[in-house]
Amino acid sequence: MARGLVLCSQTRTIAKLSFFLPYPKLWFKPHCHHHPCYGPQNIPSARVFCHCVSSQTLNLVDMAKYNEAFSRRMAMAGIKHHNRIALGVSGGPDSMALCVLAASWKTEGLYGFDNSGKFIDGLFAIIVDHGLRSESKDEASLVGNRVSEMGIRCKIVRCDWLNGKPKQGHLQESARDMRYKIFQDVCMQNQISVLLVAHHADDQAELFILRSSRDSGVLGLAGMAFTSQVFSSHTNFCNNDWKNHSVLLVRPLLDFSKEDMYKICQGSNRGWVEDPTNRSPLFARNRIRASLGNLLSGTFNSELQAVISVCRRTRIYVDQICNSLIKQSITVMDQGFAVINLKTLNPSKIEDICLSKFITLVLQFVSQRQRPIRGSTSKLLLQYIRTIPCKGFKALVCCSVDCPLPSNAESFHTFSNVEEEHCFSDELEQIIANGKSYSNNNLVTNSSQAQFLDMRSQSVLDEARRLDVISESTHRNIISLQREEVSHFKSKTDEVASGCESKQGTEHIAAFLSEPLLPGQTCYFMNRFIISWKLSKEISSNWFRGEPLSLSYLEGD
Repeated sequence: MARGLVLCSQTRTIAKLSFFLPYPKLWFKPHCHHHPCYGPQNIPSARVFCHCVSSQTLNLVDMAKYNEAFSRRMAMAGIKHHNRIALGVSGGPDSMALCVLAASWKTEGLYGFDNSGKFIDGLFAIIVDHGLRSESKDEASLVGNRVSEMGIRCKIVRCDWLNGKPKQGHLQESARDMRYKIFQDVCMQNQISVLLVAHHADDQAELFILRSSRDSGVLGLAGMAFTSQVFSSHTNFCNNDWKNHSVLLVRPLLDFSKEDMYKICQGSNRGWVEDPTNRSPLFARNRIRASLGNLLSGTFNSELQAVISVCRRTRIYVDQICNSLIKQSITVMDQGFAVINLKTLNPSKIEDICLSKFITLVLQFVSQRQRPIRGSTSKLLLQYIRTIPCKGFKALVCCSVDCPLPSNAESFHTFSNVEEEHCFSDELEQIIANGKSYSNNNLVTNSSQAQFLDMRSQSVLDEARRLDVISESTHRNIISLQREEVSHFKSKTDEVASGCESKQGTEHIAAFLSEPLLPGQTCYFMNRFIISWKLSKEISSNWFRGEPLSLSYLEGD
């Protein structure tokens, strides 16, 4: 957790500042018209929890509207009131708003408080103490107390940085990866099949600009998925254990704005914390957030969200194709590896964007990676699978053929009995099935309904302008934001490159092979992947027995 301060008001506000660390006298004047605003001179050296209250604000905020919208999103995800749900909570306005809405939704049905009468039944908050600063433990405890006051049971988990704390350049990425690993582990230990996180529409806008500045394709520009199935990254699969070690990640606030987050907190009379490191220009998202500024209102925001919606619709089409390909050509073995029937797949007949996503999904499932393979690596694998002879061939996809499992691969949780194990697995499958019934109403039946296929970011924007999805001014503003971030990115890349020397004895392989990879040949790519293939006269038939892979709904919009 990071440091923070909230000074905000939609109207004249009485700000109750709750300090938990000793400081000399500090005076703050709440002042803002649309968003919480504070200058660098007002930021204290540690987190402050602020409770902003106003009778006018309480009366003006239509909480019923937000509760109804949240309830619709939960239904779209296939989640029922009796399902056990975990919340990823940092204490900021976004996650606190999520707590408010989830608590209200949980108690509106027949399911209320547990036997203790203190906590809402089936609702569990996970607070991660990253342990990157000495005061983070106290901060996590403070947030935990605030969440408990809302009737939500919570668990605080401190990060264990076995290989040392992350360096500044990888701080946010490493913290995120550790945070989601903890989320997954706690969910599985407590037999919770659904995890809610508080990403919202402004986050999507920031991500669009960030990815467009990196020349992402349409699938990347579609942003974060509404739902996605994630798996434990350190579980040793045995038989069908993989079914019991997955969690449905849901982002129910993607239709809400940042402004909505503040209004929900204020309308429910709940405090929150702000993280001043979110304003540091060291991080790309922070720079983009600052550059967007007042653009995220009015025409620009609505048109930007419209482009993202079109990209998401295209992703629905690609996901449908991949879903069909997985059912037809993939078999997952009890040991956790996958077999691709190349004859059934017939890669030569599949669009590049669909085949690339198909490969990514299979690799993510087998390797248990949270993040997909992208860029040059993805292009190399795409070209490689197209060059494999298809007639009568099958491809084996596994983490390692000849090497033992890593020492940290373990089945970290054992269910108390078989009934609970099946209950946990069955509940997740039922939730996913419920969500499908809603998603089937938004099917994209053919490629003509999917815009921007196989386009990079610049082409997407140009086509969106041609189709009048965005205006000339919005197109111009997005291009300007792109160029601004590209200049930051290039200057940082040049700085890093100038300080690095080429590793001796390392052979660099191009993104595209000049000629097909022959049987027995080996490529060492990007210091991470060893790629080779060979013909086998005889493969045990036992390897190819099993049920088709049931990964028909890994992501959904």
